[in-house]
Amino acid sequence: MIAKKLIPLILLTVLTQLTAQAQIDWGWSWTDSAVVANKRMPQRAEFLANEYPYPPKPRSMWEIGISLGNSRIIGDVTNFKFGYAVGVNARKALSNIISVRGGLIYSQTTGLNPILSTNAPTDGFLTSTTPYRAITGYDRYAAYNPANLNSAQRAFAANYVNKSYTGTLDVIVSTNTVSHYRGNPKWDIYLFAGYAFVAADVTTRISTDAAGAIPFNFSNLNYNGKKAEVQSAINEALNAGNAVATKAPIRNRRRDLGTGDMIMTHAFSFGAGFSYKLNEKMSVGFENRFINTLNGDMDALHTGRNDYFNVATAHFRISLGNRSRKVQPLYWLNPNNYVYRELNEPRHMKMAKPVLNDADKDGVTDQFDLEPNTPLGAPVDTHGVSKDTDGDGVPDYKDKELLTPQQCFPVNADGVGSCPEPACCKELRTLITNKAPEPVASTECTIGNLLSLPFRGNARLTKEAQQLLAEAAVTIKANPACKIKVIGYGSASKSSQQLSWERVNAVVKFLVEQQGISESRLLFVYAQDGDAAMVDLQGTTEEGPNTVPAPHPNLKSKN
Repeated sequence: MIAKKLIPLILLTVLTQLTAQAQIDWGWSWTDSAVVANKRMPQRAEFLANEYPYPPKPRSMWEIGISLGNSRIIGDVTNFKFGYAVGVNARKALSNIISVRGGLIYSQTTGLNPILSTNAPTDGFLTSTTPYRAITGYDRYAAYNPANLNSAQRAFAANYVNKSYTGTLDVIVSTNTVSHYRGNPKWDIYLFAGYAFVAADVTTRISTDAAGAIPFNFSNLNYNGKKAEVQSAINEALNAGNAVATKAPIRNRRRDLGTGDMIMTHAFSFGAGFSYKLNEKMSVGFENRFINTLNGDMDALHTGRNDYFNVATAHFRISLGNRSRKVQPLYWLNPNNYVYRELNEPRHMKMAKPVLNDADKDGVTDQFDLEPNTPLGAPVDTHGVSKDTDGDGVPDYKDKELLTPQQCFPVNADGVGSCPEPACCKELRTLITNKAPEPVASTECTIGNLLSLPFRGNARLTKEAQQLLAEAAVTIKANPACKIKVIGYGSASKSSQQLSWERVNAVVKFLVEQQGISESRLLFVYAQDGDAAMVDLQGTTEEGPNTVPAPHPNLKSKN
């Protein structure tokens, strides 16, 4: 039960995702070279190099369609029963608006006049001077003698059966492909016109007696009822058992292209239609077509007027082609997609580097600077105007009294107020002027030999040695101009050099870590000629190394 309730929610989610994807999908990308034909590659190269503003037209798919619907003839004889038409066609886009289409339509149409014809106006079945051209020479026609004075025996119910094959070649104009307010269209609303070629097999029914001498008397029928009832009555009479109903072929007056019983003629076709896009491959729709046959014999009764086919069909169409190498038919793609995508998210446009001049170098660009000639270094506000903190009318870079009280306004040219100077300020200025200069700290070092520290066989500091170093640290701190040489002795051998280094390192480490003497003030000197058991501390202003790597770490002593 719960699963059934979730189904609509799942379908809605999927539909939402598909709709979102459809809105994002522009149909194709100018970066995809696979959909560009080789002959258009030079244009693509120029476009990518920003030498030509227009991207090349991509290859597009063919659209194949089938149609089914109603066919009728607009002529001199009323349509009878339902006429049908089926067709196939192939359409190719030349641009986003113009496309061409070729097709073949088969239609079968019937007609039957609900009125009795006893006198044809022009070149009709009953013309007395020239027999009806469509069936001249047909043996049973003799029963309908145009010269017969008996109108009842000359009367005829005009009727036909038309079976036609029509080839079409249309130029189609899509009216809603281009839009400035949406992406690709879901509807293709189009107009079309073009050439057609019609091959028609037209027959009419004649009723006579068995010998073909006496025509059926159509005047005995009731022609005052409803049209459908009259047509049915005439149709039954034509098929009556007591008469011989024969299909007589209609032959054109041989101004057409055919031979024998087929009427073949050039024609002009036009119409309109719409398609709805189901997905990237399929669409359905409706179309209404008119075909001017340039011929008056399509309804088996020639009165001097051309007969028209009217074909109204529903259609189903599918696009054919490799999607990796061809885009969908161009009339399903809005050509403005590229333009608006570039405006929204530039990927190809050659964007000019913005130039933001600041002539007075006050930090506010010239187009926003209301004071473009501010002196260099003068403080300004966000509009590039020199600041006037106390509002006295003198900009801060000229103001010698930045915070002049308002009661001291107006001020002079230097921004100094008109209030008298308080007595306390005068006394302070006098004291500052007459104040004796502070003594300058001495840069000479007055420490000589500060300490000679004895060691006993190793580099370990005894308590006595630490006490001596602590006292020496007081003197070092009191003489900041002095640097201290920490000198170790013993250069006779590698082991004595290593031991000398370890003793000097122990003294330096103690003074830095335990007494807070800056390491930069201690000069590291070892392996000198002298008493190997001693380390001397001497004051100096010389420069030297503060740290030195152990000379022979492999000979490190065990403390």
